[in-house]
Amino acid sequence: MNTKYTFKVNSLRTLTSPYKKAGEKDTESIYYLLVDMRDLPEGMPLDVNPREPKMTTNVARRIANAVIEPETDFYINNRGIVIAAKKAVFDSAKSEFTIDLGDQENDNDKYSYGILDGGHTYTAIMNNRDKIPADLTKYVRVEVITNVQNITRLSDARNTSAQVSDIALFNLDDNFLFVQEAISGQPYENKIAYKDIDNKPIHVSELIRLMFAFDVDKYPDDNAAPIQSYSGKAQVFKRYKEAFDTPFYRSLTIQLPKLVDLYDTIERELPSKYNEYKNQLGTANPRFGSVTGIEADDNLKTLFLESNMSHKISAGYIFPIFGAFRSLIHFNEESGSVFWDFDPIEIWEEVGASLAQNVFESSRNPQLAGKDKQLWLSSYRIVETQSLRKQLQNNR
Repeated sequence: MNTKYTFKVNSLRTLTSPYKKAGEKDTESIYYLLVDMRDLPEGMPLDVNPREPKMTTNVARRIANAVIEPETDFYINNRGIVIAAKKAVFDSAKSEFTIDLGDQENDNDKYSYGILDGGHTYTAIMNNRDKIPADLTKYVRVEVITNVQNITRLSDARNTSAQVSDIALFNLDDNFLFVQEAISGQPYENKIAYKDIDNKPIHVSELIRLMFAFDVDKYPDDNAAPIQSYSGKAQVFKRYKEAFDTPFYRSLTIQLPKLVDLYDTIERELPSKYNEYKNQLGTANPRFGSVTGIEADDNLKTLFLESNMSHKISAGYIFPIFGAFRSLIHFNEESGSVFWDFDPIEIWEEVGASLAQNVFESSRNPQLAGKDKQLWLSSYRIVETQSLRKQLQNNR
């Protein structure tokens, strides 16, 4: 008996073989689907995939986190799932797609049809989709290929050994020693993954993006903003690779514990700052958890310091606020050191509510907020204005 799965699809595109001749039926067809994670069928076989999903690796954990985080770009960032099928049928009236994976009791079919690539993605979704916020719909790309003539060749092509990442290669020359020295003794010191195979919860790229947000050599004022710290990991690493051994970046690296402390504080206290500004506007019972990209949960921990927090907050809201404190640091070329006008935590306590208002009154879409240049610049000016105000008070 053939194994079949029927599920809803949001959209579908079909690509038929350009080599199909008139009257032929058994030629390859490719179906590109966009599927709600909640509609993805359970129990689809993975035997055709040469790699068994190992969900304890750093990469697998990042995929799992991407499934549950309050972002909507998973279908863009993730490569998706590839399924080899015997047959496929689309019911346009019901928007339902049916795949026939043959007789899974028969070894020939068992190792010819099923999830060919994307086993980690599929497993991460199955294990975590019940944690997706109830008011959020998240999609995954699914590619279904029927009538595959050479399953071994296709499998080899789709499952080539993972290339060593640029960051991992960079680490081979001990180029993260400055980072390791800077965070020595910190609670997260042994939780940073520097290699692709490191089974640790925080990738070193998370620290690099914090530094990029404070790159006053590249972004010295309010004419431009380090938006890529939120949206462009490749660009962030490229900048680090170019500048990590310069006096500025070496000095900025020393500030990593303070940058982590600031990010952790914003991540933990943003709900209270949101409530503070809402109360000031006359809202008696603010509902921070109802904002798109926010998920209420009392069992959450902050990324680096694992402090208790009440809400999971999209980084798209946090980074324009975090990057605003760039206005407080300066680089002294003579001494080769970075210094702060004021403690950023002190300034956060003073203008945190204003920063929260600036962000949440400007945008309720975290992805747009994280890439909104004007939002970054206006947040920067709030911190800069408070710094200038304090300097004037101190000079009286």
